[in-house]
Amino acid sequence: MDITTLVGLIVGMIVLATLILMGGDFRMFYDIHAVIIIFGGSFAATLIRFPLSAILHGMPLGAKFAFTMSRLSARDLVDELARIAEIARKQGPVGLEKVETDEPFLAKGIRYVADGYDLEFIRDNMERDRDNFLMHLNEGSKIYRAIGDCAPAFGMIGTLLGMVQMFSNMSDPSKLGPFMAVALLATLYGALVANLICLPIADKLHGKLIDEETNRTLIIDGILMIRDSKSPALVREMLLAYLPEKHRHEEGELVPA
Repeated sequence: MDITTLVGLIVGMIVLATLILMGGDFRMFYDIHAVIIIFGGSFAATLIRFPLSAILHGMPLGAKFAFTMSRLSARDLVDELARIAEIARKQGPVGLEKVETDEPFLAKGIRYVADGYDLEFIRDNMERDRDNFLMHLNEGSKIYRAIGDCAPAFGMIGTLLGMVQMFSNMSDPSKLGPFMAVALLATLYGALVANLICLPIADKLHGKLIDEETNRTLIIDGILMIRDSKSPALVREMLLAYLPEKHRHEEGELVPA
């Protein structure tokens, strides 16, 4: 679980609820017309912007990765691949059949080596798998950013509709309040959907896309070196190049000046 996403949403909701309750109650801040214009309009605009297949793949994947963390960090992957290289060196590819890992993509590579697939097949298959995954994750980021971009615009549209309806009914004071509520709440809903939910999720997914690209490329290189029977020390040294300098050393090990 990526606790920061959940905590951020909860804190945002608490702040909003506190401000609402300090000046009234929740019923004052609910209007079905504003809900329709924001969520219906944003959904319609998203359907126009993206193919249905991209929405069906990208939104669930984006929601999943916004609230989850990778099972292993890049540093953990280096250590894990070095351990696997040691097993392969001592027991051969057959010894990898009993190796277990929490990372599905790494487990797939281990299975390929254990089954004796050739180097080119492993490279092509894993790179294709990585690229497809990153494409869908990028689609998720773009979709949430698109919703975040258009929600305030539809809030403004709702505001304009409410103002037009209000000014068209100036002779009937009883209708001015509901139309003004539509005008103001549409803007509020659009700003909240964009700035509390969609745009932060889009930014988080972009950061996780970069991390996943690094991790999966690291795994591919490590698996290929294991398949090529490289020594565990060489595997470790080669893969440490993927890490920032401050993360390349074991805990407690002195970092060279």
